[in-house]
Amino acid sequence: MLLKIISGGLVGIAFGFVLQRTRFCMTGGFRDMYIAKNNTLFYAFLIAITVESVGVLSLIKLGIVSSPYEDYSVLGAIIGSYLFGIGIVLAGGCATGTWYRAAEGLIGSWVALFFYMLSAASMKYGALQFLNQAISKYWVVNDNLAGQLGISVWYFVLLLVIVTILLVIRELNKTKKIVATLAPKYKGIRHLLFEKQYHKFWAGFVIGLIALIAWPASEFAGRTGGLGITTPSANLISYVATGDINLLNWGVFLVLGIFLGSYIAARGAGEFRWRLPDIKTIRKSTVGGILMGIGASWAGGCTIGNGLTATAVISSKGWIALPLTILGVWTASYFIFVKPNQYLKGE
Repeated sequence: MLLKIISGGLVGIAFGFVLQRTRFCMTGGFRDMYIAKNNTLFYAFLIAITVESVGVLSLIKLGIVSSPYEDYSVLGAIIGSYLFGIGIVLAGGCATGTWYRAAEGLIGSWVALFFYMLSAASMKYGALQFLNQAISKYWVVNDNLAGQLGISVWYFVLLLVIVTILLVIRELNKTKKIVATLAPKYKGIRHLLFEKQYHKFWAGFVIGLIALIAWPASEFAGRTGGLGITTPSANLISYVATGDINLLNWGVFLVLGIFLGSYIAARGAGEFRWRLPDIKTIRKSTVGGILMGIGASWAGGCTIGNGLTATAVISSKGWIALPLTILGVWTASYFIFVKPNQYLKGE
């Protein structure tokens, strides 16, 4: 248990700290691709996937990390990821984004987080388990994409590296806007940790390293896998309800670490304060949290579990879930942001 607490907790603290300080939430990143035609955060996400992919597949090849591939329902990945994408827009943040914003004192994120955890636990262990079991029976395949196709996984990794490098270079070569910045209040390590603004590409690189470290850290604690948010979140609330200590696995201490790391970052940066939303936001957060839990359970992962971790090992589930999540975000963004503006403009 101590190894799980230290290993999962330290990875989570580092992850949460970086997420909060760099404002790295893929809900906004996916939304900006559609509304603002800005792909910067998505390219940073690709950097994270690429860094993790090269590292973790090397560790698997060396026998340091166990093979993570498993069977899954393609239908569940499609429907669940799409619903999850809609849910994170309503909730105002993806799974990790909701955790770190709750640590900043946003009551709306606390509401979304509670219903996300509750609905995920219901799908995995409770009254909604029959929904999970029903969809999991259809269109079941193994998620080892390279193995299913009978080719080396390194061809996919090479393609991922090339595409990521080309997109990043193109983005960096765009005309850069000169942005005025305020004189720093702090100096030294305090400035670097709590004040300095970092490019999203650097954030993606660091997150990729943390995601990579999570694999051997989890392996040493007796768990196969990398970063994951939904099942640990479901386990946490189930433990609170039942007291079953077996639910306190590496992933639970990971998400608790994310909260703690985000809280430390928010406090240090002077960004923590309790903020009470209006009734409309609470309603959206509630519905969003429920859709997040149901969708991620059907899909077998969230933006991190599927979008970052599964894609890195070239899992077909991950590469199906990622575009479907983005499509769900775009759908919700159209009805919540685009269409109301069109109506106001008389279009």
